[in-house]
Amino acid sequence: MAGGKIKKEKPRRGGAASAHYQGGIPFHKSKGQHILKNPLLIDTIIEKSGIKTTDVILEIGPGTGNLTKKLLEAGKSVVAVELDPRMVLELQRRFQGTPFSNRLKVIQGDVLKCDLPYFDICVANIPYQISSPLTFKLLSHRPMFRCAVIMFQREFAMRLVAQPGDTLYCRLGVNTQLLARVSHLLKVGKNNFRPPPKVDSSVVRIEPRKPQPLVNFKEWDGLVRICFNRKNKTLGSIFRQKSVLSILEKNYKTLQALQLSQNGSIEDKETALDVSALGDTGEDLNMEIDDDDEEMEVEDGETKGSEFKDRVLGVLKQGSFEEKRSSKLTQADFMHLLSLFNKAGIHFS
Repeated sequence: MAGGKIKKEKPRRGGAASAHYQGGIPFHKSKGQHILKNPLLIDTIIEKSGIKTTDVILEIGPGTGNLTKKLLEAGKSVVAVELDPRMVLELQRRFQGTPFSNRLKVIQGDVLKCDLPYFDICVANIPYQISSPLTFKLLSHRPMFRCAVIMFQREFAMRLVAQPGDTLYCRLGVNTQLLARVSHLLKVGKNNFRPPPKVDSSVVRIEPRKPQPLVNFKEWDGLVRICFNRKNKTLGSIFRQKSVLSILEKNYKTLQALQLSQNGSIEDKETALDVSALGDTGEDLNMEIDDDDEEMEVEDGETKGSEFKDRVLGVLKQGSFEEKRSSKLTQADFMHLLSLFNKAGIHFS
């Protein structure tokens, strides 16, 4: 368990028959505590991680140390972040007096709140409820690491790797793939864990892009967020919505009033480096708005706001985007569309 709050478990009727133990320690599904019990699977994860003998390895949610032991054997040292004090004590007990004791550093705390030290590679079986914020916390870490090999809930993993046209292609995948190369390594059945979770899992490899793309991340996410509210509608339909036009026109007038140049707003270094702006994805398992939840569109005959609407639609026509759908757009398409909007003085943050 690496993130979230630890709550006292209320005793259930019938005693502790439903508890799962390892080393005398009960594990709780509600806290995301699912320990890998299959040694062959652990060996496979180690092999696919490509760990070097000189690597400092970050492990998140080590539990009782089954994966930790293999990581210590493969790399130079391991930094393990663990929230549950019972697990911290078990880790220290397990490796005390062994050759690994001086190569293991255990940090007790919430991985989403604590400062992470330097590491070369992250290998982890994480609590699934922190998947999205953890992914973007890692991608914002500096100096950049070489890669992360992480166990995710299968549907979340497939959203990370989804390509244009795939059913699960979404804002999460677009934002993650902006910052990193993401690949699916292997499927993991629920019976490989103790206690078994309700869902299957997948191991994913995440390699940060070096150098990072030169884009204002708040601008990028503002555009992608609007596009994926209704990813299967045409962009022409999306950008005719009154709510969308209202937000964009407000930004437009504010920037005009402040007399901010195009380059001045786009190339702000602090904003451009704010990777955390991409991480507000609400766990990304139900983030798209249903297509039957329609919003009012601005009709072409309306005069109020028509000048700004024409500017917006002119951008779409210029790039031949009006009839395209977000679900089919590539990274390059989104980058091109953002550039066209910015050149027209239209911004998303």
